[in-house]
Amino acid sequence: MTPDTTTVQKPRKRLSLGPILYYWPRDQLRSFYNMVAESAIDIVYLGETVCSKRRSLNTEGWLEMADMLTRAGKEVVLSSLSLLEAASELATLKRICANRRFRVEANDMAAVQMLAGKSGFIAGTTLNIYNTHTLEKLASLGAERWVMPVEQSREILHEFRQQMESSMEIEVFAWGRLPLAFSARCYTARNYKLPKDDCQFRCLDDPDGMLLRTREDDSFLILNGIQTQSALTQNLVHELKDPDIDIFRISPQSLHTGKIIKIFHDCLTGKQDIDQAVVVLESLMPTGPCNGYWYGEAGMLAGCSTA
Repeated sequence: MTPDTTTVQKPRKRLSLGPILYYWPRDQLRSFYNMVAESAIDIVYLGETVCSKRRSLNTEGWLEMADMLTRAGKEVVLSSLSLLEAASELATLKRICANRRFRVEANDMAAVQMLAGKSGFIAGTTLNIYNTHTLEKLASLGAERWVMPVEQSREILHEFRQQMESSMEIEVFAWGRLPLAFSARCYTARNYKLPKDDCQFRCLDDPDGMLLRTREDDSFLILNGIQTQSALTQNLVHELKDPDIDIFRISPQSLHTGKIIKIFHDCLTGKQDIDQAVVVLESLMPTGPCNGYWYGEAGMLAGCSTA
């Protein structure tokens, strides 16, 4: 009997566009996603993940956007809020999780509870999964994809892949300012000496968040409402050939996102040299690069070994 030498082709690597982490007006959102519809991105995450007071689009508006992107050939995922504090936010989450058209990125364990056993979902980075036992538990509840926490290294990724029993997809945060923390307090409102409940939507003034500098005038953090981000931009374009990564996430910024998507796609398909792409991409960063976390170093470091 002739042995079966057929090999199973691993699915191609894909690019995803994360949810917009900032507060943009409705017209800017529509213009941005019209551009995304024409881009080479494969997966688009939609929805408000930071602050429920940001209502440029309501749930129906996000669903209409999702339909438009689906018609453009994109896989659409609805992202849930990362920090739930009110009954109204829980009601919105229930509506998102009850939709029958799109998968949901669960960014809070309340979302996991609603989605468990009902439909395949994506385990978001803010679920803070740090061991394979937890990951396998989520897989048993229906998680089909895991977005790694941004502070975990590629060494940890490889260890996870070796230990995982499920065939869950792994997605990494490949481009953007790193989401580091959430708080019940609003940094932006406090900066303007306003109460959180009467913030006057001042986040609209900062389409990429507020830059916080050190006393030495170094770029340090981004204050984005209740979220804290790195001021520096992580860029993992060098990792596009890593066999353990299935999906590379690009986080939107107010300028150059279309160019960034194209560069990543051209590198992924072999149309552009990666070393040259690194130089071009650095010119598109608001304040400079970092990749320390990915290599097990301090997160603010840049130029860590890619060996």
